[in-house]
Amino acid sequence: MSPIALACAACGARPSPREPYPFRCPNAGRGDDLDHLIARRLDPAGVSFPRGGEANPFVRYRTLSHAWQLATSEGLGDASFVGLVEDLDRAIARVAGHGFVLTPWTRQAGLDRALGLEGEGGVWAKDETGNVAGSHKARHLAGLVLHLEVAERVGLTTRAASDRRGLAIASCGNAALAAAVVARAARRPLRVFIPPDAGGVVVERLHSLGAAIETCTRNAEIPGDPCHHAFRRAVERGALPFGCQGPDNGLTIEGGETLAWELVDQLPARGETLDRLMIQVGGGALASACVQGLREAKALGAIARLPRIHPVQTTGALPLRRAYERLRERILAALAAAPVGAPPASPRGEQHAADLMRQAFQSPAVRDALRYAQTHRSEFMWPWETAPKSVARGILDDETYDWFAVIAGTIESGGWPVTASEAELSAAPGLTREATGIEVDATGAAGLAGLLELRRAGALGAGERAGVLLTGVAR
Repeated sequence: MSPIALACAACGARPSPREPYPFRCPNAGRGDDLDHLIARRLDPAGVSFPRGGEANPFVRYRTLSHAWQLATSEGLGDASFVGLVEDLDRAIARVAGHGFVLTPWTRQAGLDRALGLEGEGGVWAKDETGNVAGSHKARHLAGLVLHLEVAERVGLTTRAASDRRGLAIASCGNAALAAAVVARAARRPLRVFIPPDAGGVVVERLHSLGAAIETCTRNAEIPGDPCHHAFRRAVERGALPFGCQGPDNGLTIEGGETLAWELVDQLPARGETLDRLMIQVGGGALASACVQGLREAKALGAIARLPRIHPVQTTGALPLRRAYERLRERILAALAAAPVGAPPASPRGEQHAADLMRQAFQSPAVRDALRYAQTHRSEFMWPWETAPKSVARGILDDETYDWFAVIAGTIESGGWPVTASEAELSAAPGLTREATGIEVDATGAAGLAGLLELRRAGALGAGERAGVLLTGVAR
């Protein structure tokens, strides 16, 4: 039996082990208000944390992937799987100029000084700006292509059947560019749903990579992102979801986990961890992948504890923060730690509430509240009521699609969502450039903006080690 199984986190439905497209829960879309999501379930007894030295993360961490487990269980040997990864990587390099390698994860003395965190802790930054297509997004999508390649190689489906369906994504930025690069490298047809105000550079590059583009206009009478609505309709008609939203394709989280596993591998000493990790959140796949990857690393003994996870959103759209506050109120009331309607307001109150929930995470009160949220989605997550606006455009999703996984991991870790101001979001790219020389955009530096907000609020302790993810190159 494979140590990595797939099942819906909300209803428990399990795709067949030989299902070629196990992307979305078969019970999703039934209007039952459950937060359906196909998720990995890892048995720590059946796998160990990889300690190889391969430069390509999809080779290095292959035994932790569902694609590798599927390949080997269906008779495709390890050497053949590695060859498949290397073939895809060479094709990506021909399109993008380079393939996948572990990205830098280092302490940044300039950011230490800028934030007043000099000493034993400091600021650690994961630089994804030099990754394939200029961001972390290609990690998610390369993982999906690897699954498709395996499913076709072992006879669960055919390349012709996959191509008849085609790939689809809703995005106007880094995810769309990454999807177009990976799809072009894999020679697979791709449709991209974009808004009318998508950047000209992005649209031009999508055209050059052969993507079919469809522009979607917002309708004030229909809440939510029109591009995502159009994408969902395409998937209902048979297109394969090739985006970075877990509810639409649970396996997209797996490729993103390689980033978290790299963090663990690149810490100064085995077993060490961060005190805090700031993760910018739009749709939530990056945060969900980091939470899952760190949780699995802990289960496998690679780190002793989770860092405090701090999802970062903007005042222009903060559906995750809104959901967290509702769930926190419910949990604290159940723990009799605070009256209903009186959420903590100060940074000290935030951490105190977070500590209470972390300490009681395995208690019936917390587990029951989490289960309630997972089965009553509309009470916690719904589209932002106004058209989101921010300098950090990449975190302006109307909904945090992967909200529950992110919030559950945040509570488990003792963290809480942080709202960065537009001033902090605007300052973060320039501060990064001056302190590190890394050319990052406002979305990619939003985690640092969240760290600025924590410092401003007095929530950072002396000697803490804080991590930020620099996820998108300035274009």
